[in-house]
Amino acid sequence: MDLQQLLDLTVKNSASDLHLIAGIPPALRIDGSLSYLGGLAVLSPETIESMLTSLTTPEQKKRLVVERELDFSVAYGGGTYGDLGRFRVNAYYQRGKLSVALRFLPKNIRTLEELHIPKICHTFPTLRQGLVLVTGPTGQGKSTTLSSMVNEINMTRANHILTIEDPIEYMYPTGKSILSQRELGSDTHSWESALKSALREDPDVVLVGEMRDPDTMAAAITIAETGHLVFSTLHTNSAAQSIDRILDSFPANQQGQIRTQLAFTLKGIISQRLLPQLSGGRVPAVEILIGTSAVASNIRDGKTHLIDSVIETSSDVGMITLESSLSQLVLAGSVSLDTAKSYALHPEELLRMVK
Repeated sequence: MDLQQLLDLTVKNSASDLHLIAGIPPALRIDGSLSYLGGLAVLSPETIESMLTSLTTPEQKKRLVVERELDFSVAYGGGTYGDLGRFRVNAYYQRGKLSVALRFLPKNIRTLEELHIPKICHTFPTLRQGLVLVTGPTGQGKSTTLSSMVNEINMTRANHILTIEDPIEYMYPTGKSILSQRELGSDTHSWESALKSALREDPDVVLVGEMRDPDTMAAAITIAETGHLVFSTLHTNSAAQSIDRILDSFPANQQGQIRTQLAFTLKGIISQRLLPQLSGGRVPAVEILIGTSAVASNIRDGKTHLIDSVIETSSDVGMITLESSLSQLVLAGSVSLDTAKSYALHPEELLRMVK
């Protein structure tokens, strides 16, 4: 079976990911669980290399050999940008052998309602400036939620939206906004240079694919501080942990300044997980933090340990704890209690809510 057939099977089975690893058959992740494609032979290193060669340029092949890993995206379904969607590809070596992980990104960008994201999150695309983060572990739908909010701006506001991605994931439809999508490697040499030049490109909205180090964090916060709306992601487990992660990334002598900037710019954090539903498919459980004066005060004063309490007592302004979101899914019959407990940060609190 060739790579195109495997990609077709991935889409046909509504899988999120396709894994190609030497010594085992191709595997799909469906509704969060991995399973082998039945009846297919184990993959050899030569077969995987041949499959990857059909996707990569000579320059990308050289980069893979030197750096031992490579991120890029490919169109699916014809057309330059993918008539049916795109696959985000990560090629890497394990035990000296080439492996590939491919994630399918459908062409149609779903709305926040279709993603079952709380209504309060519609306030984030209406902002004119500030920093909005979507956080959670890998594979929990951060990019999908982010694209939904950015596309809401695209369809409703005449803005210049600048994205810096590694690689470009979603392609946005024609709307009221204009979009400049820059891909690391092909459109810019580094996050630092792309973010440094961003303010010269007259953006209203900037999407930073991931705040992965102090330089990108500082640049994203500065762009938000200078009157722009910035969206980005972090691989963290909660809103409070996201704030701590940013602050702890900087040397002690810089943390005071970053605390002040973050207190001023942070407008919201969506921390999400995707849970398997009893009826099939996955549904998000979300923690929502709104950048209120109480949140800003705690960040500025170095009292981030109080953030969880602020979220718990601020449901009237739209904040939601993860346990509250999980309990609603359990009570609605969407997910099992055991599943919800395995995702909860405070299982005892969840049990109290569902009694």
